[in-house]
Amino acid sequence: MIKTINGERTERTVLPERLKEHLGERIRIHGSIYKIRKMRGFAFVLLRTARQVVQCIYSEERAEFSLEELQEESCVRLTAEVVSEERSRTGYELHLIQAAILSKPEEASPIVINNKLVDTSLENLLNYRPVTLRNEKERAVFKIQEGIACGIRKFLAENRFTEIHTPKIVYSGAEGGANIFRINYFGKEAYLTQSPQFYKQMMVGVFERVFEIAPVFRAEMHDTSRHLNEYTSVDFEMGYIESFEELMQTETGMLREVMCYLNEYYAPELELLSVKLPEVREIPAVRFSEAKELIAKEYHREIKDYEDFEPEEEKLLCELIQKKTGSEFVFVTHYPSEKRPFYAMESPENRKETESFDLLFRGLEITTGGQRIHTYREQVEKMKRRGMNAALFESYLMAHKYGLPPHGGLGLGLERFTGRLLGQENVRRATLFPRDTGRLEP
Repeated sequence: MIKTINGERTERTVLPERLKEHLGERIRIHGSIYKIRKMRGFAFVLLRTARQVVQCIYSEERAEFSLEELQEESCVRLTAEVVSEERSRTGYELHLIQAAILSKPEEASPIVINNKLVDTSLENLLNYRPVTLRNEKERAVFKIQEGIACGIRKFLAENRFTEIHTPKIVYSGAEGGANIFRINYFGKEAYLTQSPQFYKQMMVGVFERVFEIAPVFRAEMHDTSRHLNEYTSVDFEMGYIESFEELMQTETGMLREVMCYLNEYYAPELELLSVKLPEVREIPAVRFSEAKELIAKEYHREIKDYEDFEPEEEKLLCELIQKKTGSEFVFVTHYPSEKRPFYAMESPENRKETESFDLLFRGLEITTGGQRIHTYREQVEKMKRRGMNAALFESYLMAHKYGLPPHGGLGLGLERFTGRLLGQENVRRATLFPRDTGRLEP
């Protein structure tokens, strides 16, 4: 017999967010037993559902099963009555009637996950990630990260950006240098991409405005609280720009949209983690050279590196800008050419500087961007000045050879941004399954 599938699915259980609509009714709900708290004559049974923890009440008078049948981390389908309860945070509670046990754990969890915080080391938190992410606060981090990505997508779609998906196995690295992962590609040498840079520039010649949210890979030997060897990069590229400041204006608007989106759709997670979202009205901008002088003067620090920031300088600059302007963000512009990639456009008034920027947030760089070289001859000349073999970049330069509009873009580290937003000091806490110099599992 041939069956037909029409795509219509009837929900047999009530979604937690709609429980209040069923006051006084008997409903079915599924989830995992998060915690059992036995009291005198009854018990609180906390049910972990996809997004929230629902409080259930077990009593022998109503329940048609024994409390001993329930075990923490069992997956269950419960039948219960939705009862109004003013003392409850939700305004209701579920009085349990029946329980169908769908699965039980084979052994007790190695780490207690049903307290407010998972009280263990970062190493254990990551080693037991499939379990520790079940903690209400741990998983809320990644719901908020989802909200950031959704807000970004919403803004970019409304501003005529086309979402693209570029290769992660590539012929050459976008940034060059030694920090690229080499792989054997059917007998040929290939690399894991450091950035979708080349491809998004190519696609500017097709769609004018493009974006991608995808993983990138950096073979950096840094073992710090701010570095990962695989992270999620939010990239966009815009064509027909007149100045790289248009990119900063676009990012400011994008961040404003993200904060509004989180406030509207992720209030429960924000409240659970006590997150204070920054106001994004306007973001101050300061030239790199002026920022260095400002930090040196204000904090009586000697400038040791005139071409880049030290991590401490990023913190101090953010502290200073917040004092002066109230903004937790600051754009730093016109980075030295020597510290920017070969495709960065140099400033007409000073060829030692570039039409580029970083965005710092709460003491950490979260975005790098700028205007690109769009003419073939200028790009090849700069590559030659840097001792690069332009022939190795033939497919990339094809877009330039056959005409590209003035363009630029940026890359934002999703995990870094999430971590800063939530006040986390280590980027691994905002990474679902971190990949660093010593971690390949789980």
